[in-house]
Amino acid sequence: MSDVDTSQAGTVVPLNAGAAQPRVSFDRRELQQILQLYGRMVAAGEWRDYAMDFLKTKAVFAIFRRSSEMPLYRVEKMPDAKQGPYAVINTAGLVLKRGHDLKRVLAVLEKPLKVVQ
Repeated sequence: MSDVDTSQAGTVVPLNAGAAQPRVSFDRRELQQILQLYGRMVAAGEWRDYAMDFLKTKAVFAIFRRSSEMPLYRVEKMPDAKQGPYAVINTAGLVLKRGHDLKRVLAVLEKPLKVVQ
């Protein structure tokens, strides 16, 4: 006799059964650009935490000063947006910059250089 359960021997379960729906995500290049900015701002003491969320219609990179607060900024990628897939949104929901070039959109978050005397 065998230890195989023969009650389900004829059942075929597809590999993608219960698989998640396709979701929007950041590719490696996009994530690298976002994390470079994030790293500089952490080093400057401005930001301390982040979270990522991948939904059906958009990908979100949320930036926090403290993890218990609302995000300071959200970098969103919405491929179907007509004004451009990338946007930076502040805590109040105001779109600070939107466009087709992620680097230019992220520039709105860059701290201006200060003159050192």
